[in-house]
Amino acid sequence: MENQTAPTEFILLGFSNLLGLQVLFFVIFLTTYFYTLVGNGFILWVTLLDARLHAPMYFFLRNLAFLDLCYTTTIVPQMLVHLLAERKNISFARCATQQFAFIFFVGVECLLLAGMAFDRYLAICQPLRYSVVMERGLSIQLAAASWAGGLLNSMVHTALTFRLPFCGNNLIDYFFCDILPLLLLSCGDTSVNEVVLLSVGVLIGWTPFMGIIFSYLYILIAILKIHSSEGRRKAFSTCASHLTVVLLYYGSAIFTYVRPISAYSLDHARLISVVYSMVTPMLNPIIYTLRNKDIKMALRALGKRWILPHAASPAV
Repeated sequence: MENQTAPTEFILLGFSNLLGLQVLFFVIFLTTYFYTLVGNGFILWVTLLDARLHAPMYFFLRNLAFLDLCYTTTIVPQMLVHLLAERKNISFARCATQQFAFIFFVGVECLLLAGMAFDRYLAICQPLRYSVVMERGLSIQLAAASWAGGLLNSMVHTALTFRLPFCGNNLIDYFFCDILPLLLLSCGDTSVNEVVLLSVGVLIGWTPFMGIIFSYLYILIAILKIHSSEGRRKAFSTCASHLTVVLLYYGSAIFTYVRPISAYSLDHARLISVVYSMVTPMLNPIIYTLRNKDIKMALRALGKRWILPHAASPAV
């Protein structure tokens, strides 16, 4: 009975029902993961090396890039192996660790995006006070609070999930160890888990999201009051990237976690999870660099500093 209640391993079915597409999915997800690593690594590299990008806005952006690297790495390598392997098993301990890490990083990102919105609100709506209020100490405190909130969120969910009995059923119809597929798998009473999931989801998901929306309402009003069209364009461009990321990320994450388990569909959730766990982290570097003049200038400066001297040096 002990072995039935606590299985030693789980089987991640993932995309097993699409047998003819395994190799295609492997190539697509590997390419997506590669560009995620390169893009977010590029953000970290540029914003760390160029002193002009040490402002609070880019401090938050470095945290975001690091988060995207972390939570995609939590699930994608394992998923790539399972797409080609015959056995798609994951040990009980590794499953718990994967869920803990993924929920941790997802929670941090939800809170961090709210901190970034507050930073943009101060920069646009209170520009004269920005350098005083959003000093380096405050940006570090907001980032630290995001990491602490994500950690507490993950500890609660992981402890509640893996106290449940599974009665010998170890087939997870998903591509990684997430909360809701494991709740559906359990043979025990999951009512406490569902209440906590919805409650914490409102706290970690909806509350920061509404804060971001209200921040951008004030930002929009402030932008409309700017008389210069060039000033309006510049102010809007500093916020457009972040707002795009918020809509992509929160739209998919809230759809997945902040709703009753009775309305949960594994097929829909699998598709949405691919969006916020793989597609969004790949797009973030593109979104943030495409219209960012500071990063483009920093890249040109780094190119002159690192590439041109080597190219111009005579061959030995």
